[in-house]
Amino acid sequence: MAVDAPHPQPTLDEVAELAGVSRSVASRALNNAPHVSRAKREAVARAVRQLGYVPNPTARALATRHTGAAALVVAGEDPSIFADPFFAQVIVGASAALEEADLHLMLCLAASDRGRKRVERLLRAKGADGAMLMALREDDPLVPVAEQAKMPVVFGGRPVGPAPRWYVDVDNVGGAREATEYLISRGRTRVAMICGRLDTEAGRARYRGYRDAMLAAGLDPFPPREGDFTEPSGAAAMAALLAERPDLDGVFAANDNMGAGALRTLREAGRRVPDDVSVVGFDDLAVAGLADPPLTTVHQPINALGREMARMLVALVDGQDPTPLILPTRLVTRSSA
Repeated sequence: MAVDAPHPQPTLDEVAELAGVSRSVASRALNNAPHVSRAKREAVARAVRQLGYVPNPTARALATRHTGAAALVVAGEDPSIFADPFFAQVIVGASAALEEADLHLMLCLAASDRGRKRVERLLRAKGADGAMLMALREDDPLVPVAEQAKMPVVFGGRPVGPAPRWYVDVDNVGGAREATEYLISRGRTRVAMICGRLDTEAGRARYRGYRDAMLAAGLDPFPPREGDFTEPSGAAAMAALLAERPDLDGVFAANDNMGAGALRTLREAGRRVPDDVSVVGFDDLAVAGLADPPLTTVHQPINALGREMARMLVALVDGQDPTPLILPTRLVTRSSA
């Protein structure tokens, strides 16, 4: 007489699918963790009853350690950095993705020694379900701490040095190359670059893209003129470039804030844009459209950067192993070039 094969036990993934929630939400609902809505708790409870799901005791013990929070850590120097249009869009994108997983967002600024130590304690003591790190500089002490963290860590933008296991970035090299190629296609042959900080991977990568395009066209790249991604630094860098190379006829700025600063200096110097000097920025922030003249720029999907960082983090919290992601850029042409 044939014996029926034992029916496999339902899994947490099946509970989540039937309940219409993510795996992490189902896990937290089963373990009475915070920040799960009543409607989702009830949907999970119905799925458990319908499937006859029995939690694994070991997995349950681990799951009860969830905090219901994810941290966004920015290694900036000024608390107002979170009001910067770039980081504001990152926060909007990350918040939306975390909301879908019933995780709330913690904002952490690792600027002072005290702030860095607080973030280090959070990473080492699993003070959140996971963390997203941004704006790290070369030799930042948070990088080795993140590599040994007791929680999943996703990098927003690759740090200088070896690529981490999990990160989301934009195509900085390709975007910078396209911006420079566009200036060259408009007949510009003496194109300078206002770089971002060269102790960041974004600053270095964008200069590499500029240099590659200049060399491919048989033109001499200018030495990097460094700024700090702010409007005043772009204005100061532009003034220095005009003093050194008054014959320049094109400028690529590594972000829109510095591009707007360059436009201001050129206007004050009596240089016509784009007749005398063409200018291209990077980011496609609101300031680009409001600049005088409106700034041609490289669009990077900033909201998507935050969203995909958070989605990658949720996948890690759910026990998956996602792959790094590079988001595409595109040129947006306006009146400055």
